[in-house]
This record gives sequence, C-alpha cells and structure tokens, in this order.
Amino acid sequence: MVEIKIKKRLSGGYGDFILDIDCVLDQNQLVALFGKSGVGKSTILRILAGLDKPDCGYLRFGDEVWFDSNRGINKPPKNRNIGFVFQDYALFPNMSVEDNLYFALRKKEDKKRVDELLELVELTALRKTKPSKLSGGQKQRVALARALASNPNLLLLDEPFSALDYQMRSKLQEELLKIYKHFRLSIFLVSHNVSEVFCLSDYVLQISQGRIIKSGKPNEVFLDDSGTFRQSGSVIEISKDESTSVVSVLVGNDIIKINVDKEESFKVGDLIVISYNKAIIY
Repeated sequence: MVEIKIKKRLSGGYGDFILDIDCVLDQNQLVALFGKSGVGKSTILRILAGLDKPDCGYLRFGDEVWFDSNRGINKPPKNRNIGFVFQDYALFPNMSVEDNLYFALRKKEDKKRVDELLELVELTALRKTKPSKLSGGQKQRVALARALASNPNLLLLDEPFSALDYQMRSKLQEELLKIYKHFRLSIFLVSHNVSEVFCLSDYVLQISQGRIIKSGKPNEVFLDDSGTFRQSGSVIEISKDESTSVVSVLVGNDIIKINVDKEESFKVGDLIVISYNKAIIY
C-alpha cells in the first residue's frame, strides 16, 4: 500500500497554490500523474523521492513510513529504495554506459545485474560508449537501466519521453512495459500525454492546481458514461478546400487531424475538446 497525505505551498504559472494530495494506492502498479504543466505533478515525485519536503503530512510505502510531520520522520532519499529518471536523464558525461550503471549499484548487488539490464534495454553493444555519443532514445534507455540498477521498490519517471519523436517514444513505451512486467515494481509516471497515460498506466491521478480532481483506471478517467473518449488540445493549423476544413490539433506531443464542415469556425490557437468513440484493447 502507498499512502500519500501531504500539503505543500507552491508557486507556479497559475500563481501561489497548495499542493494537497490525499490518496491510498496499491503497490506494484503503474500510476500516472496526469495534468497540465505547473500543477504539482513533478513535485509529488520529488516528495516521494525525499528530494522535497512537504510542509506537513504523512507518507508511507508498504510497511515503511517515509515522512510523518507529527513524529518528526523524514527518511533521506538513500533510505527509500527508489529509482528516479529525470527529464534531462542526468547521466554522468565522463562515464561510459556500463559505468553509469555500476555507479548506481548497491554495494552488495551482484555486478551481473548490469549485464542483465543492458541486455534488457538492448544496449550491450554500447556498454563502453560515453553519453555524448548516444542518441536521445539511447540516453533514455541508459537512464531507465541506471534507475533500476539499485533494484528499487519504486521507480519514478518525470515525463521520460517528452523530448522524443513519435516513433522513438512508442518504442520506449513498449520497453517500459517490458521492464514493468519483468520486475513488477511500483511505478509513478508524470505525463500530460493522454494516449501515453491510457496505454501505459493501471491507475490515473488527474491533478489540477495541486489537487486530485479525478482518479481511477484510465477508462474511468478518460471515458464518459457513454464510452466516448475525450481529449483537449490546441489548434495549430487549418487547411481548407471547397467544402471541408482539416484542423490540426496538438494533443500532448501528438498531432491529430480532423475533418470539419467548412462553416464551422476555428482559428489557430483555439483550445478545443475532441470527443470520439474508441475501441480499447486491454
């Protein structure tokens, strides 16, 4: 069980607000923190990791209390057994791929774990390579492998695929699912990409202005009672012919093209909601 009951005052693009999270979650599932930028999603990860301290509250993972403001408990990151993949990967540039992983190993961990992880993320052939020689997707796989090297109970991912193109993002999403099924650990994933959250997560916490406004399985969060799937996005381009218009909408990191009647009025920059029925394969 993961119990999060914390408050922290934050400042962001929406001004000052209180991060106020109160939830109890099952362990060993992939939980997505979904919402717009600046609503507190990354701060929740940093609080779980012990990198930020709540103003007050309680935080428990399994049988361990990581934070309790009433009892003066605040376990340091090294005692929380977590792996963290940051948005910028944070690899050591002077170390090879394998040395980045060796650095993250626990003292008593078998060094064969590095070989296992390199094989799992298909980087064995690049084990002696420095990060500067790697592509963005390869760096991301090194960051994932390094986060797993210490055999964590909890893996934290802060928008790990946001800087990648569609093809590489899809490939790494598949790799993440493979890693998740292989190790069956708890994962918290920050994302504002609806399709990514829908495909990857077991459970979703939708965050707005520091609070959970909706939670549940992806279909419970993103589908209405009629089974209609809803996404919001910004109009980035409109092309017209004699009878119809094609509206290009940016949804997360994806572009969706929609045919609409020419009479319908849209302009670039409009925020719109797209609703459509969707077949879901579990």
